[in-house]
Amino acid sequence: MPTAIAVTGADLALPPQDERTMPAAVLPELDRRPLDRTLAEMQVLLDQHGQVVVVTSPAAPPAVQRRLHTVRSLLESDRIALFKPDLPPLGVAVLARQLRQLASCDLSPGVLASAGRLLTHYIHAGAVLGSVAKLDRVPVTLKAHAKSWVPGSQFAVLAHPQPQLVRLGPDARLTGPEFATRMVVAKGQLQSDWITGTLAPSWRVQGLRETDLPADSARWWGTGRTVEFCAYLADLSVLYQLVTSVRQSVCHWCGLDVIGDLCVFCSATPPTTQDGTAGEGRPAPTPVRQNRGRGVLPPRQQPTRGRRALTP
Repeated sequence: MPTAIAVTGADLALPPQDERTMPAAVLPELDRRPLDRTLAEMQVLLDQHGQVVVVTSPAAPPAVQRRLHTVRSLLESDRIALFKPDLPPLGVAVLARQLRQLASCDLSPGVLASAGRLLTHYIHAGAVLGSVAKLDRVPVTLKAHAKSWVPGSQFAVLAHPQPQLVRLGPDARLTGPEFATRMVVAKGQLQSDWITGTLAPSWRVQGLRETDLPADSARWWGTGRTVEFCAYLADLSVLYQLVTSVRQSVCHWCGLDVIGDLCVFCSATPPTTQDGTAGEGRPAPTPVRQNRGRGVLPPRQQPTRGRRALTP
């Protein structure tokens, strides 16, 4: 069975992107449900899938994170990866769906889990807000704070990959991706068609869908008067090429194949040498680059691939 991708709420389980997208395992209300019930559900997932990657939002209540760490500790399992990407809630849901797409491919659990850190770099997530008075996730100038109190003011905010904030007007623009994307939009308690009418065409998105606003969005953005958006890579072949184009290594602690400089399952980083290399004197992985309309481009130095056995 493929590695299970779990989310901490049904609102983070977006509809399948394609016929190969695996269903999400939903772990709802972790901070409210009995501990023994959550333990039993996690054990079932481990028995059925072998490994579980749990994707959570940074805006989730702290009690949710504590419960996940408690479950992992009580089960004494190194087969549970806890992944909390630094993204707004809708971006977290999109990233979880990308991992669900990749779960149907021939990727090892360690590579699949660490792929989330790579794919985060290709997500453009933001929102249109009716107020930035309580926004603390993106730098807000004093002038923007003052304008936030003007009735009818709206602001376009890009939280990732590079923070941007502009007041909506005829010349309002946000810097978008340099590669082809699709977009998903989630409407809250704000009426605005700027995303669908202006932003999406300027970013030349190849498709746009609407979904429900995640429950944690109001907490993340500091207001329920929001329309959240996320532009992302949707094609499974592109996602797969991105992940497999990065050199794999073996975690020196748990022995799983990984990409990048962190094993999501055991949180171990590769030992470094005085010359700045990682692992056994090999350079750290370099993510692939992407260009609009040209597909995936290889890095400047094509990474070597292949797996090696864990050595003592």
